[in-house]
Amino acid sequence: MDITLSLEQIHNCYRFPRTLTDNKIFPERSLLSGYSKFNSKKQRTPLSQISCSSVEQGLRPRPIPKPSKKETHVEEILGLCGQIEKLALCKRYKEALELFEILECEGDHDVGASTYDALVNACIGSKSIRGVKRVFGYMIDSGFELDQYMRNRVLLMHVKCGMMIDARMLFDEMPERNVVSWNTIIGGIVDSGDYLDAFRMFLQMWQEFSDVGSRTFSTMIRASAGLELISPGRQLHCCAIKMGVGLDIFVSCALIDMYSKCGNIEDAQCVFDVMPKKTTVGWNSIIAGYALHGYSEEALSMYYEMQDSGVKMDHFTFSMIIRVCTRLASLEHAKQAHAGLVRHGFGLDIVANTALVDFYSKWGRIEDARNVFEKMPKKNVISWNALIAGYGNHGRGTEAVELFERMVSEGMAPNHVTFLAVLSACSYSGLLDSGKEIYRSMRDHKVKPRAMHYTCMIDLYGREGMLDEAFNCIKDAPFEPTVNMWAALLTACRVHKNFVLGKFAAEKIYGMGPEKLSNYVVLLNIYNSAGKREEAAAVLQSLKRKGLRMLPACTWIDIKKQQHAFLSGDKCHAQTKAIYEKLDELMLKLSDLGYFPQRRKSLLPDVDEQEERMLSYHSEKLAISFGLINTSHSTALHLVQSHRVCNDCHDVIKLIAMVTEREIVIRDASRFHRFKDGKCTCGDYW
Repeated sequence: MDITLSLEQIHNCYRFPRTLTDNKIFPERSLLSGYSKFNSKKQRTPLSQISCSSVEQGLRPRPIPKPSKKETHVEEILGLCGQIEKLALCKRYKEALELFEILECEGDHDVGASTYDALVNACIGSKSIRGVKRVFGYMIDSGFELDQYMRNRVLLMHVKCGMMIDARMLFDEMPERNVVSWNTIIGGIVDSGDYLDAFRMFLQMWQEFSDVGSRTFSTMIRASAGLELISPGRQLHCCAIKMGVGLDIFVSCALIDMYSKCGNIEDAQCVFDVMPKKTTVGWNSIIAGYALHGYSEEALSMYYEMQDSGVKMDHFTFSMIIRVCTRLASLEHAKQAHAGLVRHGFGLDIVANTALVDFYSKWGRIEDARNVFEKMPKKNVISWNALIAGYGNHGRGTEAVELFERMVSEGMAPNHVTFLAVLSACSYSGLLDSGKEIYRSMRDHKVKPRAMHYTCMIDLYGREGMLDEAFNCIKDAPFEPTVNMWAALLTACRVHKNFVLGKFAAEKIYGMGPEKLSNYVVLLNIYNSAGKREEAAAVLQSLKRKGLRMLPACTWIDIKKQQHAFLSGDKCHAQTKAIYEKLDELMLKLSDLGYFPQRRKSLLPDVDEQEERMLSYHSEKLAISFGLINTSHSTALHLVQSHRVCNDCHDVIKLIAMVTEREIVIRDASRFHRFKDGKCTCGDYW
């Protein structure tokens, strides 16, 4: 009996090509001949004549041919290139360059443009000069033909890694240059600070491509800002308007920055006002412009406008505002900025947190500064410097030295600012031995002492009364002594009443600009104390001739986000009566402790003869009285003084802090004072 298979049975056999002796399935070789053969009129082979062995033999899979070694190697190279591209896409640049080393070791292999493009990104992302040389060298050695796109990418790679000499050579040798090529090389020149050369290149580009875009204009406006020349900036502004890119976001932000740096904040505000869409960068630029020129209140006001506008803030926004708060000594505004920083997801940002450490350190919140510092996942040298300087300002030199030692032990290399901070801390706290040891260690860290470090050592010796050693520091300096070095010696001479050496130091300061009123007043004090009236009169005549005059001392205090300013003998405040009553009450208590105001033989820079007559009502005392009235007993008072605090006020504030059990922090023109329990962190040396 003939057996014929239906089409469905044939398909089933094809789907399941395995030996099933129970079913009527033909060998695999019958399937390959096509199901049409089964429909022919030829005699079919009876099923009984088909053995199981023949079925099994027919269903055995064909052997897979083994690939050659060359094909395997090519597949490995392709897989390696794919891994490099994936790593670069995931911004794992270092690992991508490490895999590229395997390609180099394997020899000369063809690498695709996409892999080279990924390697360019890896070099740019890691700023690896070695990687740039390796990748570009491999391109040349392997005979890779660069098209216009890849030539621009290679040029960008050299520019972004700071290899401007090689970049200029590549640019000059390019067979064809488009707008991207010109923008890349000009942007690199501007970033390197060679602004005049950037203008020269721009003029060449203008002759070749008159239809330049917004990127070119924004780059050249940055060059104008770097030169601080408003005239070329204005011309570029006019050209941008004529070319129809005057309202471009990048051009507008560059213009705001340029006008601000050139001293024209009004034009910067005009550009900002006409921006069709105010971006985060635009807001940051105008806020930075106001802060740059000292308009701290306006900068803070713009910050709150930005907040109300709903524009997203970034870590630069908060960093700037915290610095503005540092200048304004506004603790409440800084706290709000800190909260906003955390709320917007920048709580771990290194720049913003460093600004917070600096703010809290400068305004009497050293514990808060330490808390912010310890929570930072990464710290740079600026972060360490800010906290070390903060401990020094608070008169906690021991903690500053310990932090410096910890910084070194954790592998962070100190720079010249670090040594300035820790030496100043030693000076403020009178840690002579520690200061000398740290000064000697500068050589081990390959940091060359500068004038500022010599000034710290002079101040350190002067505090201890070692005036000969302080004078030797000046004589042994490998450079011409600076005004600050002589001024440090002059201060030591005033405190320790060495009028001969003080007169010598003061006379050295004459003619060394910039002239500071404080140095003349200290010299005047020395002459008055020594009874040399004629010399004192000569100093006064010199002050009048040079146009230097004493400005009234002013003290600011921040209460409930409101800043209040006081002059000596000020009676303009709404709470004048209560302020004077409170101050008189305090002075009465101090007299019970043995305090008696006496006319000083010397005047400090914030005290003229008129103010000496109103000694009991100096600006610092009025501000403290106001603060005591308007704050709770547990609140510390934070004041800013425009001049150096006088001796009488310094003594009085120590007693007020003890009587009221308050902490009083004053930042004067000389240094940081923290009064608590009848003592000041300056150790009565300022």
